[in-house]
Amino acid sequence: MVKRMVLNETSYFGAGAIEVIPEEMTRRGFSKAFVVTDKDLVAAGVAAQVTAVLEKASVPFSLYDEVKQNPTVANVNGGVAAFKASGADCIVAIGGGSPIDTAKGIGIVVNNPEFADVCSLEGCAATKAKSVPVIAVPTTAGTAAEVTINYVITDEKNVKKMVCVDPNDIPVMAVVDPQLMTSMPKGLTAATGMDALTHAIEGYITQGAWEMSDMFALQSISLIAKHLATAVEQPANVEARSGMALAQYVAGMGFSNVGLGIVHSMAHPLGALYDTPHGVANALLLPYVMEYNAPASGEKYKEIARAMGVQGVDAMEQDAYRKAAVDAVVKLSKKIRIPQKLQDIGVQEEDLPKLAAAAFADVCTPGNPRETNEKEILALYQKAYS
Repeated sequence: MVKRMVLNETSYFGAGAIEVIPEEMTRRGFSKAFVVTDKDLVAAGVAAQVTAVLEKASVPFSLYDEVKQNPTVANVNGGVAAFKASGADCIVAIGGGSPIDTAKGIGIVVNNPEFADVCSLEGCAATKAKSVPVIAVPTTAGTAAEVTINYVITDEKNVKKMVCVDPNDIPVMAVVDPQLMTSMPKGLTAATGMDALTHAIEGYITQGAWEMSDMFALQSISLIAKHLATAVEQPANVEARSGMALAQYVAGMGFSNVGLGIVHSMAHPLGALYDTPHGVANALLLPYVMEYNAPASGEKYKEIARAMGVQGVDAMEQDAYRKAAVDAVVKLSKKIRIPQKLQDIGVQEEDLPKLAAAAFADVCTPGNPRETNEKEILALYQKAYS
């Protein structure tokens, strides 16, 4: 079977990496940036750390900060209109997955006007032109949107999250500067970190996984186990922030190319219906789905347990190391104070059947290592509910 790997062409890592942006813009012949971010990052002064670098280098830019926590079709449409009016020739996306995903949608629609109906981009859209060049500057360590070929946009009219998969959307450059992440509150650090762990674990056990993606996934799990709790408790710890920044990027290199599973399928409807932060939804659901998928995981949970720091896995029987892997994830989740039940985040029990139907229809479901159905997904929601 032929395998495919799609990675972005250039990435910079390390404290102060944002300083390279003007030089790279000049080298690539860009003259004006369209900056995509959200109002919280503007208010917190995080976006200003990047725009100050542009100003210092006399690089003109226009600011679009209308992105929501779960970005919408309206966010993309508004961004397309603003980009066209700006005279910019590249996009600088500052933020977590929400601004970067929005930037991808904007860049794709601008250069592929036949997809002006953003809903037509759901799934694997047959776009022909590469996106407007996107320079992605993540401010969270979770989504890895800066290195993936995926983006997620909420269709508010139909109350659903659309997963869009398109090699033409991958940013031309990622600038991963851990200093931008030190102001993240503890709750956001925890949720985005567990989002990265979900990407790594699902990418490791998905049906499309292979040796190269496995390499990325296991390295990511190990880095998260080592650095996430410290990053949560010591926000200014640059070593921990650097470790998490690398972990989420490496996870993205894997899952972007091999797919995910029903943790994401089940998380997406929560975001669409309740506006639940994606990282929180993934983090809460991950242990329940891991337990469900264990029978279809072969020996992979042994390596997950090992990467999570569990000792003595080679002496364990299969059931024991599978349980140890799940228990290690639960232990970390509780340590960083992730909600453990759906009712704790405002989910209504009467909505569970509707959520299960949406999850079963999600684009991530076919990648799950264990064949599933709507009834079994509903049972998982019920188990996670109370």
